[in-house]
Amino acid sequence: MHPNSAFRHPDRALLESLVEEVGFGMVFAATPDGPRVAHAPLLWTGDGALQFHLARGNALTKHLDGTTALVVVNGPDGYISPRWYPDGGADQVPSWNYAAVELEGRVRRMDDDGLLGQVSALSDKHEARIAQGEPWTIDKLSDLRRIGLLKAIAGFELEVQAWRETFKLSQNKDAQSAAALADGLEAEGAVAIAHLMRSLAP
Repeated sequence: MHPNSAFRHPDRALLESLVEEVGFGMVFAATPDGPRVAHAPLLWTGDGALQFHLARGNALTKHLDGTTALVVVNGPDGYISPRWYPDGGADQVPSWNYAAVELEGRVRRMDDDGLLGQVSALSDKHEARIAQGEPWTIDKLSDLRRIGLLKAIAGFELEVQAWRETFKLSQNKDAQSAAALADGLEAEGAVAIAHLMRSLAP
């Protein structure tokens, strides 16, 4: 989390929507072998918990149940060029704007029914975003295939006990400069971070 308090945006609804929209993150935890990270699809339950699953052979899987873990979800980001400032960047340096949310909490391992529900909910959510064709559902798998696949992964639920966010969107710059930086990002194709800068501008 960035130390500058100007980049805090403690709007829980906004943080939850970022987690929900991105739907993917990094799970960090300490293990007897040292710190480890796993990359996982995420499912926000809407009631203070975050679900995810990992391959059974993942370095974190056997250590997560009952431990405290940290999940990081990265939103849009983009490089800031000094040349985009209205004055041409006098005394400015390159920077990077970004949005990120950290969620910390206790992890419990899910049972088989919970894991099946999680995987089904994840696929239903993302299949609904695809415009063309009939959505894929888990019942299209044979029983043998479904059982085999579910045995290869382990489901977890993290009860969120702390939220930490960084929305570094040039809030420490004057309004004219921030608008010019958003324009520069958009011109370079970083549309999402430019939109976020404009929509969350003070």
